[in-house]
Amino acid sequence: MMEFFDLNLYQRAFIAALIIGYVNGFTSAFVLLHRSPLKLAAFSHSLLPGVAMAALLFTLTAITAFFGALIAAILIGVLTILLSRISKIHDETVLAVLYTGAFAIGIMVLNHVGSNQELEKWLLGNITALSDLDLKMSLVVGLITVSFLTIYRRALVAHLFDPEVAASLGIRTRVLEYVSFVILILVLITTLQAVGCVLAVGLIVTPAAIARSFVKTPDALFLVSGIVGAVGCALGLLASYYLDQPAGASITVVLTGGFLLSVLLKLKKGRA
Repeated sequence: MMEFFDLNLYQRAFIAALIIGYVNGFTSAFVLLHRSPLKLAAFSHSLLPGVAMAALLFTLTAITAFFGALIAAILIGVLTILLSRISKIHDETVLAVLYTGAFAIGIMVLNHVGSNQELEKWLLGNITALSDLDLKMSLVVGLITVSFLTIYRRALVAHLFDPEVAASLGIRTRVLEYVSFVILILVLITTLQAVGCVLAVGLIVTPAAIARSFVKTPDALFLVSGIVGAVGCALGLLASYYLDQPAGASITVVLTGGFLLSVLLKLKKGRA
């Protein structure tokens, strides 16, 4: 165990795992209450072309990749709303079409740029390759996310359960939706470097799915989900080191195993 923490590379990765895991876990409570994991999965895949275009047009750095992914997410979101209104087709259907097309474009650009730009880490993630700047960006996004979801948690929960009642209470539901969308995208972007766009949705959905079996109130769900995310991410990183496996895959497997265990425990408790 000590040899793991003797390496500066893994020291930074472990701190990143705790930060990213907690922020994703905390956010996953909102995603679970919002019942939007499939939409989030679509957006996580639509970020890849933004990163790929940033590598094609500029030197791939944490800053260019961040803004490339952000622009791609905003474009997909705006196009989804616009095309859904024009075509009268449900927005989830339009989003499915757009994100698969965007992901395919990202693969094509990835193939054109070549592996020298290290775009593969955005596809599958590599938390051990995070720089100090990446860590600082994750921390800033985490502080913004946790602060927003804590301050406006009651308004968000009210809006999720009954939008009309929330509006009657003076809650600006439309603004709340837009800001929540931006927050989710920021969390997804900082998660890409850890587990990649393919596995990112697991990190931002599974912690709350685990915690849901053991908590009864929304307030507790946010806190417990954050702790589950941090612990699961840290354990996954440790497992990747000792089993010599990719970190992103190990983190996802640990969280998935935690979810299956939580279901079995709930089932056993129900029978008792």
